[in-house]
Amino acid sequence: MAKKIGVLLSGCGVFDGAEIHEAVLTLLFLDRAGASVLCMAPNVDQLHVINHLTQQEADERRNVLVESARIARGEIQDVASVSAADVDALIIPGGFGAAKNLSDFAVKGPDAQVQSQVQRLLQDMADRSKPIGAICIAPATLTLALSKRSPRVTIGNDAGTAAAIESMGGLHTVCSVSDILVDEKNRIVTTPAYMLGPGIKDVAAGIEKLVAKILSLC
Repeated sequence: MAKKIGVLLSGCGVFDGAEIHEAVLTLLFLDRAGASVLCMAPNVDQLHVINHLTQQEADERRNVLVESARIARGEIQDVASVSAADVDALIIPGGFGAAKNLSDFAVKGPDAQVQSQVQRLLQDMADRSKPIGAICIAPATLTLALSKRSPRVTIGNDAGTAAAIESMGGLHTVCSVSDILVDEKNRIVTTPAYMLGPGIKDVAAGIEKLVAKILSLC
C-alpha cells in the first residue's frame, strides 16, 4: 500500500512563501517513489507580499492556502483539517514562507511562535513518532515547534541561523547541500537545499535523499 505523505506548503515563491523548486522537487521524488501526497497549508494571510521581480514589498494581501494551491494544482487542504492520523509522514519545503507564514521566525528569531495549526500538527506527528522532513529554513520552524525534544537539524552552515536554532533548544550540525541529517531519536530528516544552493541540480540531490529516507522511516 502506498505511503501517504503530507507536504506542508507556506505560499508560493521563495521570498514570501514556499520555495517553488524545493516544493516541486519534493512532489516529484515522492511521486517517482510511488507515494501518495496530501498537500496542505494554513488558511491565513501571508506576513506580506514580495514582488519577486524587484524583491520589494508590495501593497497587497495574499492568503497562504490560496497561494499554495498554485503549487498543488488546486489539490490542497487547510492544515486545520489535517491530523497526524491522515498521513504516514510530513515534509516541509523551505522558502521564506516557512519562517514568515508557518511561524514568525524571520521576524522574531528565537522569540518566535509557530502558527497554531502548524504547531498542533507537528506536535501530533512527533507524539505519534511519525517521520518529519524539513528543507532549507524550515528546520528553524520545526525546532521551534518541537524545542522540548531537542531536535537535531541542519540548515547548512549559516552561523546566525544555526545559533538561533541552538538557542531554541535544537542541536545544529553543518551539512552539505547534497546530504541530509537524520535525527534517529526524533525521526526527523533535514537538508540545506537553497540555504546553500547554488542551483536546482544541487538542491535536488539532498531533497531526493531526504524523500527516500522519510519513506524508509514510514
